[in-house]
Amino acid sequence: MGVKPPEAAVLVIGGGIAGMQAAIDLGNMGYRVHLVERSPSLGGRMAQLDKTFPTNDCAICILAPKMRECFDHADVTTHTYAELVELTGELGGFKARVRLKPRYVDTARCTGCGECLFKCPVKVPNEFNMGLDKRRAIYMPFLQAVPKKMTIDASRCMQLTRGKCGNCAKVCQAGAIDYAQREEMLELSVAAVVLATGFDLYGAQALTSYGYGRIKNVITAMEFERLICASGPTHGHLERPSDHAIPDSVAFIQCVGSRNMKHKPYCSAVCCMHATKEAILAAEHYPELKPYIFYMDMRAVGKGFFKYVQRAQSDYRVTYVRSRPGEIKEDGAGNPVLWYEDTDSSRVKSLTVGLVVLAQALLPSRGNDALSEIVGVPLDDYGFFRIEDKLLRPMDTVRPGVFACGFCQSPQDIPDSVTQASGAAARVAEVLAGQAGKVNAA
Repeated sequence: MGVKPPEAAVLVIGGGIAGMQAAIDLGNMGYRVHLVERSPSLGGRMAQLDKTFPTNDCAICILAPKMRECFDHADVTTHTYAELVELTGELGGFKARVRLKPRYVDTARCTGCGECLFKCPVKVPNEFNMGLDKRRAIYMPFLQAVPKKMTIDASRCMQLTRGKCGNCAKVCQAGAIDYAQREEMLELSVAAVVLATGFDLYGAQALTSYGYGRIKNVITAMEFERLICASGPTHGHLERPSDHAIPDSVAFIQCVGSRNMKHKPYCSAVCCMHATKEAILAAEHYPELKPYIFYMDMRAVGKGFFKYVQRAQSDYRVTYVRSRPGEIKEDGAGNPVLWYEDTDSSRVKSLTVGLVVLAQALLPSRGNDALSEIVGVPLDDYGFFRIEDKLLRPMDTVRPGVFACGFCQSPQDIPDSVTQASGAAARVAEVLAGQAGKVNAA
């Protein structure tokens, strides 16, 4: 990398697994990296998962060291609780403005001890646990958060909204609470930008026939993920919302909102394997439980994926039903009743189970619309950042010097996102080396 100009820096937007991998790779190549993450912690959606397919390895056990490596990297500066607000210039000479939102906590002093949590009187739905439990107005997103610092939710804090409370400041022995903090603006000079903004979840309420929000024992796949996880709201116990009992059977429904012209026509890429993993986890936790997976077509295209499906059938008694349920009702005991067409036999059937799990469509991040305007990169018809030549330049957007990797450019799983992130880092190095070569030649 001798042709790399020593002042070259790269901006990475998004602190999930793809953004962190791109930042680490660029840092390892000697580039100075500024990673901007809008939430208070690195980690992204992967932090909410219990296990990863097809190996069933602990997700946070893989992710936490990566978070720490990224945050501690000598050439990577991490800006959490921040967002890009302006990008001007061109390849090799971008100017970026980043808004640093106030945490109302001095991160240099905060030790992450959590004493302030016990005195905060405000409880609000915990978004990390999909609203299944409560968090305080002062909070840490999750136990392994990086940085391990507290954040005050300004819209919920009684001291900031009413001027009445201040309990957290009273008990903080480190003196880290700072209600006077204000928004700051950071000016950066960077040579290139990598977009890695990840995904959001489609609202399952839109498919009214499935009863989500109306039938208590119909939940989403991410809610299931938090319930089955030992660090989740039920400490890994798969409790039904209606009565907190362990279900005797679980039905996983695929393509909820995806592959549907009325909702999202594309395949979300990960749901078949995600449901298979969750069915295996349910059977591992409760050997007597009977798991069913209702699917349209089985998308098992990754390394070891089809063997994973076969293992689910042979070792964990998972029953795959090729179908698409049309409606979910409820019996007198609160059990969901699935009505579906068995597409193998062309017959309408029903099945009563203890719990239904909806694999809702995955969407490009809802912040992409605003970010698209800021970075000058158009979105495709589905909200993904547009890649003009996916064969020859699969990480290049239409704006020279701005690259995209992971789910923000197309549906993909964790291994593909990590691979693309490393590819984006390599592409940045290639392009900037070419720029440096032109300068040297001149």
